[in-house]
Amino acid sequence: MKTVYLIGSFTVRPPCRFLPSFGFRALKTGTLPGPCFDLQATRRFRAHSLGMDSLSFTAGNPMGFRISGPSFGGSKILSTPSSVSFSMDINQRCLLVIPSAIRNLSSSMETPVYDKNFERIYVQGGMNVKPLVIKRIEKDEDVAQAEEGCRVEVGEDKIHMEESISSKAEAISPKKRESRIEKEAWMLLEDAVVSYCGNPVGTVAANDPADKQPLNYDQVFIRDFVPSALAFLLKEEGEIVRNFLLHTLQLQSWEKTVDCYSPGQGLMPASFKVRTVPLDDNKTEEVLDPDFGESAIGRVAPVDSGLWWIILLRAYGKLTGDYALQERVDVQTGIKLILNLCLTDGFDMFPSLLVTDGSCMIDRRMGIHGHPLEIQALFYSALRCSREMLTVNDSSKNLVRAINNRLSALSFHIREYYWVDMKKINEIYRYKTEEYSTDATNKFNIYPEQIPFWLMDWFPENGGYLIGNLQPAHMDFRFFMLGNVWSIVSSLGTPKQNETILNLIEEKWDDLVGNMPLKICYPSLEYEDWRIITGSDPKNTPWSYHNGGSWPTLLWQFTLACIKMGRLELAERAVALAEKRLPLDRWPEYYDTRTGKFVGKQSRLYQTWTIAGFLTSKMLLENPEKASQLFWEEDYELLEICVCALNKTGRRKKCSRGAAKSQILV
Repeated sequence: MKTVYLIGSFTVRPPCRFLPSFGFRALKTGTLPGPCFDLQATRRFRAHSLGMDSLSFTAGNPMGFRISGPSFGGSKILSTPSSVSFSMDINQRCLLVIPSAIRNLSSSMETPVYDKNFERIYVQGGMNVKPLVIKRIEKDEDVAQAEEGCRVEVGEDKIHMEESISSKAEAISPKKRESRIEKEAWMLLEDAVVSYCGNPVGTVAANDPADKQPLNYDQVFIRDFVPSALAFLLKEEGEIVRNFLLHTLQLQSWEKTVDCYSPGQGLMPASFKVRTVPLDDNKTEEVLDPDFGESAIGRVAPVDSGLWWIILLRAYGKLTGDYALQERVDVQTGIKLILNLCLTDGFDMFPSLLVTDGSCMIDRRMGIHGHPLEIQALFYSALRCSREMLTVNDSSKNLVRAINNRLSALSFHIREYYWVDMKKINEIYRYKTEEYSTDATNKFNIYPEQIPFWLMDWFPENGGYLIGNLQPAHMDFRFFMLGNVWSIVSSLGTPKQNETILNLIEEKWDDLVGNMPLKICYPSLEYEDWRIITGSDPKNTPWSYHNGGSWPTLLWQFTLACIKMGRLELAERAVALAEKRLPLDRWPEYYDTRTGKFVGKQSRLYQTWTIAGFLTSKMLLENPEKASQLFWEEDYELLEICVCALNKTGRRKKCSRGAAKSQILV
């Protein structure tokens, strides 16, 4: 007989459903999704979440009760401590996901298996891990008992003893007093929290009370929530992040369509919204309504959502120590589905990830279709995270091997072909074209006339960066901040390249930082380029929004990169700039003009990831040791992996891994 142990006082509240995608088989304490099991002072156990038809106390077993229903193929006995009490509240219901019009809901708890290998993991699997949250509860109970013992033993002296201990603790680890601006930011961030079934699950994109048309800014975006999640994690408030990870995972398998066409399995939604749906008899239920791009501007599916989800999952484990979440069967399956979607073989010859325009942070048409740097840096990070977190067994060893091969090829490709400095620009300037051989120098048939005039005068002698995009006969020489900064964080660039990117930012501070950090890309598209490439987008006029606008949320990534490279003075300088203006300007989404002087013409105020980016940057600077858990050092083992050696084309002698390895030693 398999049992589930429930700690605390529970309230039975029908019905909160688990998403049918993930099963309930002999789950141990703490492995259930956050909204259905709340491990706080008052715990709730919702009967319908287990798909039960009836609930009854088991004869001869006063410590347990029986659940019966088709989902269990009979009945199961759940043992509970003697302190458990039950009460019914039938006025509130909560559903995990929505519309039956999209897909028929099933009360079955079986995990959808798209690869038979997953069955082996499920059976052998990770349900035997006791999450850290339960250990913390046990420790809290021990502390409570110890305090009770002290109360009996010392009597009236207890207060003096507590004051003495408290003063010593403050002397050992003094806590920095928050400034007025930080307190305001925390208040705004907490006001932006979204709850589902009584539990925090994320933050809205913007929370301006004066905004009468919020559009989709009242939704929880995966991409936008990352800085909020890091702020909460650095403050040691991990519950909201855990809930967010589990709920977005449960939304993953939905197959929403655009004109009867379904995206690939494993796609993560761009965002979700908590909706209250009326039922009969004046009852309501809460539902999570995900958006996979079918409602977005341009109807583009988000490529970066799944990558950010994996990165955040690793950060959660690193900062909380709760690695049990990573080991759950449903979480392991979710990672694999995302990777299978990204690693699927296709027509593309490059190791970089092929995506459409508008599928990342730059979510409008900006000419970044193909292989934009931002996605490649996030893809590289997600692969490294997955390699750390995946449970290696017979069913996953092939996936781990594919990850290693892709990491090796991707790192070489980006370092070799995306990198530009004065030496490389001069080499491109003298390129020969129409070269036909495997030994060609100009492998992608780049025409020297593509080098823009602004670049020749703008480029500093001691600087360099990774270009925005590379395709046949096309190099996008624009500087994209997120892609370059995250390449430093993830060690996609070599140590020398990482240092040179920061040199460039420092040298060109007025252009890339100006009055408000940080410029999303430089320079902007103007005149005919703006009209043709953006489709005459009125929001993306030159030096506005994604076309050269300044985005304060990029501050935390920049701070992380500076800490990694030992350039704290650059991060402190940027944070100081932001701290002066953001509260006065009411925390806007972005800034306009070449130097970021003006609040964006359509910028939302009280933008959550602006607030969270500032707070995260401040806490990272105060706790650099925690920052070290969020970035990656150079992986020298990748340089030993040669993908060419795996094929039978006889090209091993032409492999360039030696050249890549030599770059590291510079």
